[in-house]
Amino acid sequence: QVKLEESGGGSVQAGGSLRLSCVASGRLDTIESMGWYRQPPGKERQLVAVVSSGGHTTYLDSVKGRFTVSRDVFRNTVYLQMDNLKPEDTAVYVCNVETSRTTILDSYEYDYWGQGTQVTVSS
Repeated sequence: QVKLEESGGGSVQAGGSLRLSCVASGRLDTIESMGWYRQPPGKERQLVAVVSSGGHTTYLDSVKGRFTVSRDVFRNTVYLQMDNLKPEDTAVYVCNVETSRTTILDSYEYDYWGQGTQVTVSS
């Protein structure tokens, strides 16, 4: 079993900052990527930011320059530093971890999701 523990959400005023953390524990294979998704009210789920095992990062266009995703490989932890928050950033932020296992015969991929942490930004 794999457990993802998210923390750092809360309520802030526009222009403020929050730092989200997600710690993966349990029976983990090789972690290929760790990142964050969100679903604002009335909108579809969005990929916010992801960092791969090689250090490559991907960001949602609307958060570029404001959010920074980073990973502590040794502690299986991913962070999302959110600066200059805007009301439209209000959403439940969900941690995602992708893992893989390669054998001489085949490869396996697994996808894990956290329960989410609420971020609310007031104007």
